[in-house]
Amino acid sequence: MVGAASKAFFQAISRSAVLKRLATRYGMAGERGFARRFIAGEDVEQVITAARAVEARGLAITLDYLGESVSSIAEAERATREYLDIIDRIVRAGIERNVSLKLSQLGVDHARELGARNLRRILEASAPHQFFVRIDMESSAYTDVTLDIFEEVWRDGLRNVGVVLQSALRRSPDDLRRVNAVGARIRLVKGAYLEPREVAWQRKTDVDAAYVQLAQALLREGTYPAFATHDPDMISAVKTYAGEYGVLRDRFEFQMLHGIRRDLQTSLAAEGYRVRVYIPFGREWFPYFMRRLGERPANVGFVIRGMLRDW
Repeated sequence: MVGAASKAFFQAISRSAVLKRLATRYGMAGERGFARRFIAGEDVEQVITAARAVEARGLAITLDYLGESVSSIAEAERATREYLDIIDRIVRAGIERNVSLKLSQLGVDHARELGARNLRRILEASAPHQFFVRIDMESSAYTDVTLDIFEEVWRDGLRNVGVVLQSALRRSPDDLRRVNAVGARIRLVKGAYLEPREVAWQRKTDVDAAYVQLAQALLREGTYPAFATHDPDMISAVKTYAGEYGVLRDRFEFQMLHGIRRDLQTSLAAEGYRVRVYIPFGREWFPYFMRRLGERPANVGFVIRGMLRDW
């Protein structure tokens, strides 16, 4: 229950306008801002520089332009145009063509069809350049609409897209079978959102057990699954089962967050596993940053030390 309390605390303060203004002022200030461990920058050029550094270490990348839950249709339109520009900038920069996005950023809260239409625009613009686009999974309130829109664009032939499933949600085994049935790519995460007990496992041991079961199903039946975790026990479980089941190391990948466990990223790559780093950027980084702190309280110590050092 400590994990749930931590998530609740940080999600509550993520909604504070005062704290957001203070964090925005100091968190990304200069090269030593306390949020820079987790956030690559606030603009495209900064994230491209960070992406090149990750690729130089022999790792793959995915870029995430932060800004979920937009407050107006105009903001959704602006976010969509930003993604179209990001696609063009990535092509010109010559870095790997892989991005992640959230449907709430594209306006699905205002109208389902708005979110679906904006996703289509991004997929259609990116497909000729061989981009892969991952739809991030948000809280359980978005699970149905996310999977429905994903299936809709998939049926229409837009196949450069995959989704995310969360082991914390009790429904995920059914959702995994649903996505596997069409042959799409799944990223498996534990889940960073505070969820009610009727829809989500509350104890870490239950979330972990669900993660292992879902990971095994993906290794048996999935299409190039991605296992997003920094938990050594989960990584070990994936490696062990893949070896026992005869899954080659180029048939799946591990994914980790920018700035977290770089030592583990490097060691896995040295063992011959594929490792992708999720690199977030943008001015609307505060809610994402709070979720990262809520997921792993040890991150708080790092931030406090960084703030004291800066001051």
